[in-house]
Amino acid sequence: MTGKIFKAILLVAIAVLLSCFALIFGVLYDLMKSQITDELQSAASYISEGISNEGMDYFSDLKVKHRITWMASDGTVLFDNQTDAASMENHTDREEVQAAILEGSGESTRYSDTFGEKTIYYALRLDDGSILRVSRTQHTVTVLILGMLTPVCIIFVSACVLSGLLASALSKRIVRPINAIDLEHPEQSLVYDELSPLLSKIYHQNRIIDRQVKDLQRKQAEFTAITENMCEGFLVIDKYTELLSYNSSALRLLGAEVPDGRHSLLELNRSEEFRKAIELSLQGERNEQLMNIGERTYQLIANPVQSGSVVVGSVIVILDVTEREAREQLRREFTANVSHELKTPLTSISGTAEMIKNGFVKPEDIAHFAANIYDEAQRLIALIGDILHLSQMDEKSEPLCSEDVDLYELCEDVLQRLKNEASKKSVSLELQGEHAVIKGTRQILDEVIYNLCDNAIKYNVQNGSVTVSVNRNGKQTVLSVKDTGIGIDPAHQERVFERFYRVDKSHSKEIGGTGLGLSIVKHGVAYHNASIALTSELNCGTTVTITF
Repeated sequence: MTGKIFKAILLVAIAVLLSCFALIFGVLYDLMKSQITDELQSAASYISEGISNEGMDYFSDLKVKHRITWMASDGTVLFDNQTDAASMENHTDREEVQAAILEGSGESTRYSDTFGEKTIYYALRLDDGSILRVSRTQHTVTVLILGMLTPVCIIFVSACVLSGLLASALSKRIVRPINAIDLEHPEQSLVYDELSPLLSKIYHQNRIIDRQVKDLQRKQAEFTAITENMCEGFLVIDKYTELLSYNSSALRLLGAEVPDGRHSLLELNRSEEFRKAIELSLQGERNEQLMNIGERTYQLIANPVQSGSVVVGSVIVILDVTEREAREQLRREFTANVSHELKTPLTSISGTAEMIKNGFVKPEDIAHFAANIYDEAQRLIALIGDILHLSQMDEKSEPLCSEDVDLYELCEDVLQRLKNEASKKSVSLELQGEHAVIKGTRQILDEVIYNLCDNAIKYNVQNGSVTVSVNRNGKQTVLSVKDTGIGIDPAHQERVFERFYRVDKSHSKEIGGTGLGLSIVKHGVAYHNASIALTSELNCGTTVTITF
């Protein structure tokens, strides 16, 4: 802005200077012409008096700076102070002479391009009819300017330099208050009155911008707070797969580091499922993919972002569905196991009943086959009961009340009921410890202890032992069931609490049971907010410890 003002002031100064030079030269030139004309008229007047008094003799002593020509009334030159009169042609055709003959006096100006001069003529008719002409030469404007070129140039350059200095100082002085305006608080700035409307607009615009910036910052903070507190990963990319926005959960789930600058999203993960989700979404297709990273399973939900009909990017949400997939796998396994466990007794019942129906069984064997049907039906009823019981515990729909339960007494009762089963395998039962009362549901606690002790007997060796102990440890109550049985391989120990899971499926029918005992134990322990631990060694026995 300073440069523009400086140039404008300098150009105006130069234009004014040139205009002044032209005007001054024009005025002076016209003034000089008027002065010369006046001088010629005065000279012609007093010379005419001399001629009238002395005639030709008057010219003998006359010394003037003008050229004087005296002509007869017919235009014949009688005298000329610069040229021989006899050699001069007739001057009747001269403009000033014709005017003098007709009007008494006349003027004319003739230019000489060769010498750059002009000659001013003044003719006066005398009383005797003769014509007196006085003339003088004057330089043209061009010649005068060329003659004064050096001083004019010096003056012009000096004037331009001075104008430049003044223009520079003035432009800076004009711009200084403008540069000093505080754009954050324009209403407080002292500046030209002409700028007040502009400053007012800037002030109102600043307020609008501040409000919009605060709204954007608030929305950004809300967006960041929401995305950063999401367990799900959140990624936004453009149509070139360049990562535009993300949250920390996305990087954590992908096991990636914080990208330095902008990078392609494909640099974070190069798996086929990840690439496919991105490619399909950028083609305008919403899609879902499952991806495994290590032992975790993630669901990718990729949605295209469109502007009109053009895909400009994509939003990818990453969900950790490991638990869901694990539950789904358990559900499938549970369904398969239930089908198998139900099918086995039903097949046996159906086959036995069919044999009796078709008369293939002797009358004396009917009681034996009926006993088989009864045993399989009881097994089926027990299985369905356990399944329903687990379902009720899962849904917490079973109306159970909490009461004070003495674990030591409850263990005594359970062991008493299992005496007959233990005696069949010559397994000794022993209860150790002390009386300990906890707050719980007697029915569930009874099932937990019964299943643990029943398993300890079933999977024990001949002449083995089962030791149940109840002890207090500060505010905790510890119940443990220890047997001297076959033990559990370390590879199976983490899964024995799963429904229908059996370490040795080939001996499941021999041992009996529904395969849900330890699952009921696990749910019963969780129902009482207790913890369960299992230690086992092959052929050395197993110890299950519950801490309330």
